[in-house]
Amino acid sequence: MTLLIQSPSKYIQRKGAIKDIAKYSALLGKKGAYIIVTKSILQMYRSLLEEQFKTANFNFFIDNFNGECCQEDVDEITKQLSEKNCDVVVGIGGGKVMDTAKAVAYFADTPTLIVPTIASSDAPCSALSVLYKKDHTFDKYLWLKRNPDTVLVDTEIIANAPVRFLIAGVGDALATFYEARACSASRKATPAGGITGVSAMALATACRDSLFADAFKAIQAVHDHTISQAVENIIETNTYLSGIGFESGGLAAAHAFHNGLTIVPETGKMLHGEKVAFGVLVHLVLENADEEEIREVIEFCRKVGLPTNLKSLGIETIDRAVIRKVAELTCAEGESVYNMPFPVNADLVESAILVADRLGSL
Repeated sequence: MTLLIQSPSKYIQRKGAIKDIAKYSALLGKKGAYIIVTKSILQMYRSLLEEQFKTANFNFFIDNFNGECCQEDVDEITKQLSEKNCDVVVGIGGGKVMDTAKAVAYFADTPTLIVPTIASSDAPCSALSVLYKKDHTFDKYLWLKRNPDTVLVDTEIIANAPVRFLIAGVGDALATFYEARACSASRKATPAGGITGVSAMALATACRDSLFADAFKAIQAVHDHTISQAVENIIETNTYLSGIGFESGGLAAAHAFHNGLTIVPETGKMLHGEKVAFGVLVHLVLENADEEEIREVIEFCRKVGLPTNLKSLGIETIDRAVIRKVAELTCAEGESVYNMPFPVNADLVESAILVADRLGSL
């Protein structure tokens, strides 16, 4: 099978990077930028955006994001691009904003510039949009033709966001190594379309090592909205290492479990990375990893504030029928759980969920 590594054309990370947004937008298009941004971010940065684009003499249109990345809204925005005379899609915000911008650019066949305002997931760098239904349940993965053209990361913005988002990004990044390891063993295709090679495993390993070395220190700094070297390292880890690591390294049980969990209403307020973090424990139990490794992950999650059991995900009472449904959805056709290097079924996943919950509750 082919070895394939893919990534954004440019990844730029520094304090105050958002001040270059018009310059980098103009490098990608000729007509103008269609900016998808959340209301809260727009309130803080409207003046800066307007000043930057007017100074650069580059047309722009600002669209307030409505809160869900669904096919209907993506289709509507895609129609508006030509009406607003724009040929670059800019996404400023969290995961759903970025996924919406990437999906619109995919259907409109335009360049994309992504400005993450939180480091809560590996969405900024990936050639993937996760689409949801109007009722907020998981719909499908939309695999894109290419990664974002430019990812512009302003560390000051991320350090001033609620610390919970950075912690969730740590949870999402935590899965990178363990899922890549499973895909390397199974030789199953990665999201990039190739096998997990030496480079991908090196990125995934660096991702894990960076988390264990710096995540706790970075979280303490962000509590005070300061930017230390640990913060810089973890922003890069959550955003770039995890993004390229999962895409070229592969997905497996941890993310499939996240998708299965979307049917449980009690977990609706949990962030993607928080659910994925417990999914890592399910993944490790499913592959019968060494107890020492499982305990290492549990202790790490506790130290940084990530869920280690179903109760910490909002599930106060374990209903076996509900857990069964989660297991069945985890094993839906085409799910990444089948990238594990052994046969998987709902019985095995159900057992792994329950055992992971017990281990994470000890």
